[in-house]
Amino acid sequence: MAKLTLPPLSLYVHIPWCVQKCPYCDFNSHGQKGDIPEQAYLQHLIADLKVDLLRFKDSIQQRPLHSIFIGGGTPSLFSAQGIGFLLAEIQKLVEFSPHIEITMEANPGTVEAERFHGYVEAGVTRISMGIQSFSDEKLQSLGRIHNAQEAKSAVEIARVSGLKSFNLDLMHGLPNQTLEQALDDLRQAIALEPPHLSWYQLTIEPNTMFAYRPPKLPDDDELWAIFEQGHKLLTDAGYQQYETSAYAKAGFQCQHNLNYWRFGDYLAIGCGAHGKMSFEQGDIIRYSKTKHPKGYLRGEYLYEQKNVPENDRAFEFFMNRFRLLEAVPKREFEQFTGISISAVKKQIDFAVEQNYILETDSQWQITEHGKLFLNELLEIFLPD
Repeated sequence: MAKLTLPPLSLYVHIPWCVQKCPYCDFNSHGQKGDIPEQAYLQHLIADLKVDLLRFKDSIQQRPLHSIFIGGGTPSLFSAQGIGFLLAEIQKLVEFSPHIEITMEANPGTVEAERFHGYVEAGVTRISMGIQSFSDEKLQSLGRIHNAQEAKSAVEIARVSGLKSFNLDLMHGLPNQTLEQALDDLRQAIALEPPHLSWYQLTIEPNTMFAYRPPKLPDDDELWAIFEQGHKLLTDAGYQQYETSAYAKAGFQCQHNLNYWRFGDYLAIGCGAHGKMSFEQGDIIRYSKTKHPKGYLRGEYLYEQKNVPENDRAFEFFMNRFRLLEAVPKREFEQFTGISISAVKKQIDFAVEQNYILETDSQWQITEHGKLFLNELLEIFLPD
């Protein structure tokens, strides 16, 4: 097995509780029932990390943390003091990069928005807010507990809180949503001038309330019109699309997500968190943590771990890299997968022939045509 170059290292922290489960949500989240065991969970997160650091010590070596992402659920249900304790304890165990990005997901509800200053003092540099829509009617249909005015107020608080950046999550293709309603949501988001906008289509996922009682969604023609005209609105406003569903002002791309899509490594702690770790001798391990808080709070952290076989690595690499619109350096394919470029020459030649990608001596670049047929492009690299 060929040796690997170790990519940048990130950390994902999962906090599974939310006020109530949204009908479209398939994330590992649990509606709040009574008090959240904040202190106990924080202690288990640190214990979980210590176990991983020992388990992966040959991989971690001297790599500092490039980024941390605290996701959920709704992490902003935890106190600023709790988040500060967590980050301080993590830093005792793993070195932080001098320019580390620390993102936390937050609800735009009034009470939680008022905590933003505290989160900044705790070490958070970036907050990602689940706005989803600026229509109170649409927010109700999505099961959201905030309203449009609270969302706008939260953005103003984020702007003056000392954060280096913040993101707004916005959905389109909502139940009974018209083209004009979708574009109006986007115009209102753009008017708030966030440094980063995640703009993605609502999809019906299995085992959600929407899967059991499907709402009426826009058809394919309407969805295409929303995307085409929305993309132009964002581009004209100075946002650059750098990933399938992510737009940012220059210099404000989410560094944590970039590391995911660039086939970087990431430790993972918390209920249902997923991680990936590479080892110089050639192994790549993917693993996940126990999903339910009850088991996790008993100290049952690891759920599953597997080695990524060599014949799956090309597909996994390109499945991540081709979500990004930037060029893919060929050397990184060999460095991070341990596979020779010659092993995928036939697939690459076919992808070029189909105008899915462009190829130079040093890189591959997904085309506009390839972006539209991403699934077909990725299928080329599926193992036989």
